[in-house]
Amino acid sequence: MTLSPPTASSASAKGADQAPYRVMLVDDSAVIRGLYTKVLSAEPDIEIVASVGDGEMALRQLPRYDVEVTILDIEMPRMDGLTALPQLLKIDPTLQVIMSSTLTQKNADISLRALQSGAKEYLAKPSSTGALMSADDFKRDLVMKIRALGAARRRSAGTTSRVVQAPRFSADKRTAAPAPAAKPAAMPITLRSTDLKVAPEIIAIGASTGGPQALLKLLGNLRKDLPQPIFITQHMPATFTPILAEHLSRSSGWDCREGKDGEVVQAHRMYIAPGNYHMVVEADGTRRVIRLTQTPPENFCRPSVDPMLRSLSKIYGSRMLVLMLTGMGKDGQAGAEVVVKSGGIIAAQDEATSVVWGMPGAVATAGLCSAVLPIDRMASYMCERAMRSAA
Repeated sequence: MTLSPPTASSASAKGADQAPYRVMLVDDSAVIRGLYTKVLSAEPDIEIVASVGDGEMALRQLPRYDVEVTILDIEMPRMDGLTALPQLLKIDPTLQVIMSSTLTQKNADISLRALQSGAKEYLAKPSSTGALMSADDFKRDLVMKIRALGAARRRSAGTTSRVVQAPRFSADKRTAAPAPAAKPAAMPITLRSTDLKVAPEIIAIGASTGGPQALLKLLGNLRKDLPQPIFITQHMPATFTPILAEHLSRSSGWDCREGKDGEVVQAHRMYIAPGNYHMVVEADGTRRVIRLTQTPPENFCRPSVDPMLRSLSKIYGSRMLVLMLTGMGKDGQAGAEVVVKSGGIIAAQDEATSVVWGMPGAVATAGLCSAVLPIDRMASYMCERAMRSAA
């Protein structure tokens, strides 16, 4: 099914800053497309302009519509999502693509490969239509990701984005988190003059939307001889995090793994928070031990960056370096405040190289950062500080 675009007069009446985000649905299941439509039709700032059943149809329809965000299923007949992705981006390099799939290891691996090939986000579909319609978290994520990526596209194009509203599908306060609004004007950033005088004992990284791509670039450029353990919290479902660890191991040459409850922290190792668990560290005598908890989500996330940073700051104090990478929302800001009070330092990815400048923007505009850098300069910044001596 293809929905007609609005007339010029109706678009003009809304005004450029009030135009809804224009979405194309690509999924071979008419039922799934119908359920997406039901969820998104409740949001006045989102408009479905095309709804098609496979990649070939998407390629034919994309040039006809000013599509901003596409929900692209992975498994489809005739042309699957991974095959269609580069061809869609060739037609429109600014298209924001969200890969959609069920939670299987195979699809998690394909989704991560798609992110490396230009997709901006992924969406884990519930296993049944009934579960999809009853899953408030899924519906919230769907709406928020469309808004965040639509706003990012307009910001990069120099157009004004509308104020982003909270999803209207649920009155449950747990699921009514507002999506990050794209700011029409840059907010002033004041950098802290503090820096590490000696090498940190620990390095921590937080990321969300666009994080897998940023992590692969950052860690792929990392020196192989850094002695510090590196802790990573990336917002991801449980099926995805072990696959991400495998990709990061191959890219960086490090031993990258999901953290395990009770595991003793080792030097020169990367630990990723498993999906659906907060990853924290506790002192056990002279040892440092990983603990996985299922305490309530923070910032609507589990894993969340904040509990990781609080626990690491309690143990490592001023000997701590934190990198905040691309991601929507403000997860990590509260934890970063604790880190700074303890004498640690924060560096954030800059807006130009972030898919969504929510998490890094929050710490940067709060005055918590000692540096705000493009992603291709963060590895050298990290390595230079990690190799400092006491002298």
